[in-house]
Amino acid sequence: MKISYNEATGMKCSTLAQDLVLCEKTGYDYIEIRIDMLRDYLKTHTVDDLKSFFDNSRIKPHAFNALYVNFATDEQWKQILSDYKLICEVGEKIGDHYVVVVPGIFEGPASYSQKAVFEDSVKRLEFLSDMGKDYGMKLGWEPVGDAESCVRTVREAWDIVKAVDRKDVGVTLDAFNLYVYNKLDNFEDMKMVDVDKVFMVHMDDSDDKPLKVLLHDHRCFPGDGVLNLKSFVGTLKEMGYDGVFSVETFRPGYWEKDPEWVIKTGYEKTKRFLEAFYPPA
Repeated sequence: MKISYNEATGMKCSTLAQDLVLCEKTGYDYIEIRIDMLRDYLKTHTVDDLKSFFDNSRIKPHAFNALYVNFATDEQWKQILSDYKLICEVGEKIGDHYVVVVPGIFEGPASYSQKAVFEDSVKRLEFLSDMGKDYGMKLGWEPVGDAESCVRTVREAWDIVKAVDRKDVGVTLDAFNLYVYNKLDNFEDMKMVDVDKVFMVHMDDSDDKPLKVLLHDHRCFPGDGVLNLKSFVGTLKEMGYDGVFSVETFRPGYWEKDPEWVIKTGYEKTKRFLEAFYPPA
């Protein structure tokens, strides 16, 4: 069992440079780098600086987060490809070979047909797979349960990944993103996914709110909310998953805290919860 830190958790109170130092100090095994925070970092640092940090540190890069791809306009797609080219080049140098890819999130319920979503998703993932092949980049396709998302369930996401049928295309499973699909409490559907296709797992919890007001702002640290994380983690353990768990929240209250508190608290709560399923050797 390895623990990673997703930078969204403290993105308004910290920087990539700070997160690297604090995650190393706290005990994380990996860091999940936000693309916007990477771009900010590169305004005052070089890729060689980033490589040097990882070469001389215990903590390693886990993944880049995130590309939102469905039904992008020409201008949006141009920006997506610019971001992807950047992380492929940086990833090749620092040894980071995963990126989270997220379905389109729209204002109001998604209105595209299931067939259109399926075809667009396969097309986008195949294109990115072709583009990232020479860099060794792998794509973690992440279902998001919100009504505004065009791919909401594990079953939908897995059908798309199977249709793409490439070694470098798998899934990202996020506890909160599955929960917001009708307050999902049973995660048995995850068992349909081949465990070697689970590229990333996001750990988070949720405030107790009605679905109509539940937002990603209401994510909280594992064990602090109402999400059935025992079912989520237990199902992953039954599947044979022994990879990285990355703590990811978007809670404005955390962004007002000292980044060291955010990083330390996230680590301690995530570690405490996971050790019940993955005891230390």
